[in-house]
Amino acid sequence: MQKRHSTGFLLAWYLLPLMLLVAVVEGFGLMHWGKHQAFIHRIQKFSLGETVIYETARVLMTSIIVVVCAVLIKTFADTFRGRHTYHQTLTLVIYGLSPLFLLRLLDAAPGISPWITWGTGVILCTEVLYQGVPRVMDPDPPNAFGLYFMSSLVLVTSTGLERFVTAWFLSGRMHPVNDAIASLLRHLQH
Repeated sequence: MQKRHSTGFLLAWYLLPLMLLVAVVEGFGLMHWGKHQAFIHRIQKFSLGETVIYETARVLMTSIIVVVCAVLIKTFADTFRGRHTYHQTLTLVIYGLSPLFLLRLLDAAPGISPWITWGTGVILCTEVLYQGVPRVMDPDPPNAFGLYFMSSLVLVTSTGLERFVTAWFLSGRMHPVNDAIASLLRHLQH
């Protein structure tokens, strides 16, 4: 019989350290190597303050994605006449997104497109879900593929939207957000 970890264990000893590791590595890359800016055609390095704000927002967005995806997958799972718990769907989402989180470590390099890491990550996520849905959710066999497909669709869509926002921000295409961060940093320094 498999040992099932509690929700607290998964969050405190798996998800949070993974997200913090990714934030530190990506933040290091933003500060030391920078990112290519689309409109000015040069590499823009980020200050410590900008990096902290960006990485904090990214961790918060990722946390929201994990929670919302778990709720959506539970909702879909319940339509397949299952009695699935939120813990099961949260476990599935956390383990399912792990390859994507690990590939975000490559986002620290300035020359790697964020879409390459995302695309490779979601392909690996769907592979994990293919194995994980039957093991974690234990759906009825006729419903397993439908639950896998809907789970994959939810994770690909939500992480794709998050990647779109972060890629646009890092490329310098979100001037109002950049201006708001600069204003916030000036306000905090005074």
